Order: sequence, then C-alpha cells, then structure tokens
Amino acid sequence: MSEQYEPAAAFPRVAIVTGGSRGIGRETAERLAAQGHAVVVNYASNGTEADKTVLAITEAGGRAIAVRADVADEAAVAGLFDAAELAFGGVDVVVHAAGSMTLAPLADLDLDVLDRMHRTNIRGTFVVDQQAARRLRAGGALVNISSSVLGLALPGYTAYAASKGAVEAMTLILARELRGRDITVNAVAPGPTATELFLDGKDEETIAWMAAQPPLERLGTPGDIASLVAFIASPAGHWVNGQVVRANGGIV
Repeated sequence: MSEQYEPAAAFPRVAIVTGGSRGIGRETAERLAAQGHAVVVNYASNGTEADKTVLAITEAGGRAIAVRADVADEAAVAGLFDAAELAFGGVDVVVHAAGSMTLAPLADLDLDVLDRMHRTNIRGTFVVDQQAARRLRAGGALVNISSSVLGLALPGYTAYAASKGAVEAMTLILARELRGRDITVNAVAPGPTATELFLDGKDEETIAWMAAQPPLERLGTPGDIASLVAFIASPAGHWVNGQVVRANGGIV
C-alpha cells in the first residue's frame, strides 16, 4: 500500500504527519482523518506499520496514503510534499512527530549517537519546517512535537532535551517569520507518554515513578496528545500561534 496512489480531486484540508506509523504520529494521523483531512502518513523505514495506519483511516471512511522519506533529507522531504500535492491537491497541515531519543549521561554519550539523534531531531525539524513554510496554503498550520523534558531537567536526557530546545526555538521564530501568510506555527510538548519511544529501555519502577509525577497520577496517552494537536491544527485553534503548549498532566 505504501506510495501506491493515484491523483485525486482536492479535499477541503490535507495533512502531512511525519512519524505517522507509530505512537503520537499514528494517533494524530487517525484523529486528523476523523476530522475530515486527507492524510499523508510519512515513515522512515517501517512501511508495514505505516500501511496499518493508512488501513485504519481508509476502513473508517477516510483518505490516506503512506510515503517514505527521511525527514533530514531535503530532497526526500520535498518529494513528500510533492506526493501530497499530487494525491490531494495541496497541503494545509503539517504535524512533525518524527524523532529519535537515546538516553545517557552527558559524560558517557557517544558523539556519533549524538550526531544521529540531532540529525533527526534538529536537522529533520528544520528541513520539514522549511518545506512547510514554503508550501502550506493560507489558513494552514504547522505543529512540531517537542517535549516537557526541557522543564524537568532529568539526568540522562541532556542530548535529547537539547535537540527539543532547538525545536522550540525554530517554532517560535518561524511563527513570526510567517507574518502575513495566515499560517500558524506551534509546538506541543508532551510529558511522559505511553509510547514505544518512551517505554523502551525503562524498568517498571522507573515507569511507575514517572507516572506518579503529574497531579493526574498517570502517564499520558497518544490520544491525549493527538487531541491537542488536532485542535491546534484545526480552524477552531487558529488563534493559537507562536506557542509551546505543554501537555503533561501538570507535571511542570
């Protein structure tokens, strides 16, 4: 199913979701489709999971395609936007949920690991945002995914938090650079959320401790985050602009 599509008539709104094969990205893609968006599900390597997202959307009556692209590769990302325009007529919403996370104390982190993570999280955000800034239609929305870990300052998160700090800086500045275009640019910063990315490598004690930190005393779910992203990306949320919204149950 991946990248197999035919040109179609333009839909009222069209969304690209990077990292749309799993976790927050997948939930967001399905939520946007339920709101009436035609959705382009971007993935880096796991076409099988991306196809599952597309299938869930189409079985519910929506329209979606899956397109492979490395978010840090400018030619591949340009091709991703080309595919959206060919299939659905344009792009109105971009949700940049693709990211990577490796945890280690600053003193111990291998610099090659640092470079790979920052290539995805920093360069990838810059490349996706650059195409969004050039190609989103008036009335559109760009939502980057950051992390509430910036405020928590947890040991072991130095490199990841630094990359998300860059994401927030890009978000706030780009919102102002797009003055006059009627395009919003925001970031959503989840707290501890029960995704594969978050749970990987953590023992039950650590997960339980983190779940107990918010006043609501639980981990977030991908649906919690997707609901907020979908609102910010919708016409109803269009007055929210140039913001970092921390969706973390009150943890910070």
